[in-house]
Amino acid sequence: MTSEDRPVTSTLFDRIGLLYTGDRAREEIENAALVVEGGEVVWVGPAGAAPCADERVDVAGRCVIPGFVDSHAHLVFAGDRTAEFAARMAGRPYTAGGIRTTVSATRAASDAELVTRTATLVAEMLAQGTTTVEIKSGYGLTVEDERRSLEIARGFTEETTYLGAHVVPPDASSADEYVRTVTGEMLEACAPHARWVDVFCERGAFDADQSREILLAGVKAGLLPRIHANQLGEGPGARIAAEVGAASADHCTHLTDDDVSALSSSGVVATLLPGAEFSTRSPYPDARRLLDAGVTVALATDCNPGSSFTSSMPFCVALAVREMRMTPLEAIRAATYGGARALRRGDVGTLRVGSRGDLVILDTPTYVHLAYRPGVPLVTQVWKEGRRLV
Repeated sequence: MTSEDRPVTSTLFDRIGLLYTGDRAREEIENAALVVEGGEVVWVGPAGAAPCADERVDVAGRCVIPGFVDSHAHLVFAGDRTAEFAARMAGRPYTAGGIRTTVSATRAASDAELVTRTATLVAEMLAQGTTTVEIKSGYGLTVEDERRSLEIARGFTEETTYLGAHVVPPDASSADEYVRTVTGEMLEACAPHARWVDVFCERGAFDADQSREILLAGVKAGLLPRIHANQLGEGPGARIAAEVGAASADHCTHLTDDDVSALSSSGVVATLLPGAEFSTRSPYPDARRLLDAGVTVALATDCNPGSSFTSSMPFCVALAVREMRMTPLEAIRAATYGGARALRRGDVGTLRVGSRGDLVILDTPTYVHLAYRPGVPLVTQVWKEGRRLV
């Protein structure tokens, strides 16, 4: 075997202008380098001290960040809701009811159609720097359609979420009967294909008692809880998240002081989804209030056909800085480390020894440009487990 034939087992990323590590002990390193071997980061430090590796990538002064961790996305669906979006831009308020339109289209779609749509969205995300994504069910709302949605999602990520409790479908005999299905035969069919259980705790969807029952049933089946909370108005969602030990409460747009205190004291991550506020012309969450209270904040796209049809984490970073009173550092931290915390992952969202070798090279000297130059395609390379994918 010649040297050209030997497999590359280690890669040195050299001459990094600014390395954002996501590691709070050493969060930013100028004139840096890192080495990935066997799919993991094995060395991080100053460029001049870097060890040799099988392959060298000259970053040429650009900025390197961890791959984005998108911890909230609804990618398995069919159809779109263009007409609903246009009506909303003309003044119609957003409600949870539009989900049923997507349910009808998703039920009618073939597995192949759903796989193709999901693959397209995952590819869009990867091209924009997302290397870890969570995918929910929730657009089937029958035992079989929820099961197949999760089976499809599992083909793209290990972070799959059972969201049979998205809304009560129009063909359900009653909300209580549907909750019995969600906590019974639907859960039994879906649990083998999911890591998480979720519920849309909101007016027009599920109330506090129903949400608590659904999450606890999921926990009993071996799933970890997360929750859609406080998106459309004040409600019990954030406090239920703290009560059941959820990994994250997602949306968190309308919070009372007690809600913020519950999140802070419980360690529940507040996952903020500014794409939803952008698309629905709704008030943005106050990230500054949460951060000042010591709450860990994550950013995610909420990619879905109704209220946030974006696959771009850089766009969400820009919105967070412009509209939610986050600094560029806080926003990039939330889009990487924060997302990993929301998924209870220690191997992604950072670039430190032992982390998975997921990194993004930006065609800029600093990550600040993600907010400074919104809408500009700044991602020039994406590596996952030490392999270049973009």
